[in-house]
Amino acid sequence: MSDRIGLPALEARLARELELIGFYRPAWVRPRTVDGMEVLDVAVIGGGQCGLSAALGLRREGVTNVQVFDENAAGSEGPWETYARMVTLRTPKHLNPIDFGVPSLTFRAWWEAQHGAAGWDALDKIARGDWMAYLRWYRRVLDLPVENGAKLLRIEPRPELGLHRLHFAGRATVWTRKVVLATGIQGGGEWFTPAMVRDNLPRRLWAHTSEPIDFSALHGKRIGVLGGGASAFDNANFALSQGVAAAEVFMRRRALPRVNPIRFMERVGFTARYPALDDATKYAAMEAFLGHNQPPTNDTFERAAAWPGFALHLGAPWLDVAEHDGRVRVTTPQGLHDFDFVVVSTGLVSDPGLRPELCDLAHLVARWGDRVTPEGPRNPLIDAHPYLGPAFEFLPRTGMDGAPLHGLFAFNYSALVSLGLSASALSGLHNALPRLARGVADQLFLDDKDALVADFLAYDEHEFLGEWPKQERAA
Repeated sequence: MSDRIGLPALEARLARELELIGFYRPAWVRPRTVDGMEVLDVAVIGGGQCGLSAALGLRREGVTNVQVFDENAAGSEGPWETYARMVTLRTPKHLNPIDFGVPSLTFRAWWEAQHGAAGWDALDKIARGDWMAYLRWYRRVLDLPVENGAKLLRIEPRPELGLHRLHFAGRATVWTRKVVLATGIQGGGEWFTPAMVRDNLPRRLWAHTSEPIDFSALHGKRIGVLGGGASAFDNANFALSQGVAAAEVFMRRRALPRVNPIRFMERVGFTARYPALDDATKYAAMEAFLGHNQPPTNDTFERAAAWPGFALHLGAPWLDVAEHDGRVRVTTPQGLHDFDFVVVSTGLVSDPGLRPELCDLAHLVARWGDRVTPEGPRNPLIDAHPYLGPAFEFLPRTGMDGAPLHGLFAFNYSALVSLGLSASALSGLHNALPRLARGVADQLFLDDKDALVADFLAYDEHEFLGEWPKQERAA
């Protein structure tokens, strides 16, 4: 007998589990309006895995007046259908990052419903497309409120009202009490491109790995890839699978990165307990963490290296790039290399000042460079990160008025230094989501505490309706 129960049966089981544990709590936040317009309790910016699960976590806390906004078309939220080019996720398949402990909401339950227990046992890592299919199912089965095609342009603080006004491209503005920036790995800053590439090459000859790249248009061409992290090998392998004749990866290091500190952090509870560390220890830990390039998974490297057109250049930083006869000439300590196109895989910089939607607010946001003095040399990458509160909330710089920042939460990769692997890291979402949801709900409660406490003190609804002494019945 097959144990593939199918998705309809899984969905019925999920509904029953949510009912059994009382997952959905009563709504309690008082409604508000401005000029006759409804005010959202929470606007979640980003409809990928973080935004969807944040909305569910808030619903679990009884915060129901929530709307998720995503700039992409439905089904294309997050990186999985755009710039992520790995064959499989890099995280172990058994992690349960966004299910909130509900068995039938796990990826494993979704997979086994379609492929059975034997199918799960045979699965090594989760394929990128399968993860995106699971996220689409997650959104549908939970009926999460997502508006697509809504690109946030600016957050306008209105502290005198205790609100924020959100300006989007092509739609009316939105009033909200809280904003959760679930904007992914790039949502706390911007992708980094070396000036020599940006300034010396016309845009038709290069792209960053974070961008859409039509590798099929480069069929039979030669490309160079700058960077030695996992995404460099993902892109080299993907390009070669699309018919690129040669993909050569260039690394500054003289040896391939081999250590992935995330695996240690998962194994010993470091991910969950990191927020409890003091600032000096956090600084030292992140100095070590950022010093590691995330290595490619063994299967990713083997796939890339198996192509006849693959080459790896170690100890080969790019000293210069220039256009030469309509192509790209790269200079390294090993000589000259000519390519038809180059791809930059050089990471990102987290800094609120780089985010256009925060143009009215970034100058107020505390950075790690403002708040913490390390024991050793300063690290400018760490110093640029926002110094966040325990629930991912922005905090003001010393001497600055923090009122305009009240209600803003950075649930994206810029939380790395303050709260560790949390937002935008599957390894940390399991611990980060309850922290965020409680923090947002607590702030909503405390904002209205005077009215709520007054209502409590005046509460006089009779629950016991009996009488004593009992009235004698008439004869």
